[in-house]
Amino acid sequence: MPIQTRRGEDGQTLIISIEGRFDFSTHQAFRDAYEHGDQAIRYYIVDLSGTTYLDSSALGMLLLLRDYAGGDSARITIENCNNDVRRILTISNFEQLFAIR
Repeated sequence: MPIQTRRGEDGQTLIISIEGRFDFSTHQAFRDAYEHGDQAIRYYIVDLSGTTYLDSSALGMLLLLRDYAGGDSARITIENCNNDVRRILTISNFEQLFAIR
């Protein structure tokens, strides 16, 4: 499965891991990953360590997650990006919207 979720040790963090291509084909699975979560979730981590490709629909999905998680008050971290994915996020100014490490 290209998208897996798990709860962090603090019980308030949802970690969404994406393997392979992060594109429109993962739209529903990505949305299901966070919309059916527990109400106790306050923080989100999108782990892109296994992501090989990211397109504009993936950027849109990240923005939808941001809206769902509270917009400007959302606490979302995108982590473990490879250089190509990091470059796309930087060009798109996503560093202004998300914590990226």
